[in-house]
Amino acid sequence: MILPQLSSAVSVGALTGWMLVLTLKHVFADFYLQNAWMAIGKDKKTGWALPLFAHCAVHLVLTTAIMLILAPRFWFIGLIDCAIHLAIDRAKGFSVATFNITSESRWFWWLIGTDQALHHLTSFALAVVLAANP
Repeated sequence: MILPQLSSAVSVGALTGWMLVLTLKHVFADFYLQNAWMAIGKDKKTGWALPLFAHCAVHLVLTTAIMLILAPRFWFIGLIDCAIHLAIDRAKGFSVATFNITSESRWFWWLIGTDQALHHLTSFALAVVLAANP
């Protein structure tokens, strides 16, 4: 079973370990390995697809590599992480482009905060699944 029962015990050590690994992956993919072309391009009104797909491909490669090394039977988690990341970033980019939101607006920073919170919740959900299925 992939999803644990609510009453099941999930190892705190495994959950913490997976959260650390997935958080580090997120920091690298979203900040160190994301260039200006990706960050700015994915929020444009037109021409957003290639920068967004390039950025999400970084997440796909890193997450898949981690899974192949630490939990090979969950190789497909990279595809799930990539798809969710794409949906979250597209929603943010669509909002920025549609409502002409700039970094001077408080709404921009609310969107960034919401975007990051959703990414971390994704990592948490994936960590729960991975910790529950050692």
